[in-house]
Amino acid sequence: MEGFYTNDFAKILIDENELNGIVDRMAKKISRDYEGKKLLLLGILKGSVVFMGELMKRLTIPAQIDFMRVSSYGSGTNSMGRVNIILDLLRGDLDTCDILIVEDIIDSGNTLSYLVQYLLNKGAKSVRTCTMLDKPSRREVDFTPDYTGAEIPDEFVVGYGLDYDEDYRALPFIAVLKPEVYEK
Repeated sequence: MEGFYTNDFAKILIDENELNGIVDRMAKKISRDYEGKKLLLLGILKGSVVFMGELMKRLTIPAQIDFMRVSSYGSGTNSMGRVNIILDLLRGDLDTCDILIVEDIIDSGNTLSYLVQYLLNKGAKSVRTCTMLDKPSRREVDFTPDYTGAEIPDEFVVGYGLDYDEDYRALPFIAVLKPEVYEK
């Protein structure tokens, strides 16, 4: 764990080898479940990019990709409790797409719960959800993702696409950030 962020971590929660195993397992299941369907992986920017890139490389079926950018956070770690669509999905073929929303982490569930209904209302053939990490203890709405990489405790994590104020995304593992880093 060398590098310029080393002193910012309380611990590594999921190492690179564990992440690879999780993504392999998820890709196999998704490939089986979507065989013969028009799969559209819909990445939620920016956090899902690393996970989605690894996931799509391991699928054994064709898949298209697209992106949305939404915000449910203000600055730092505080949730605003509402979903703002910053970059929308604009396609004329939604009625033929089986959309799999790819997210880095789910905690409150507000964003994905909202997006599933939003995309169905826009005419998507089907909408399911896939998350690398899930914090069910933080759930504010009744929502369960269709595919989950790992359930984690209520700790502030970074790496593998997850950030704190745009830092730490490129780490090849998931680490717990020390509170003194984000409670400044």
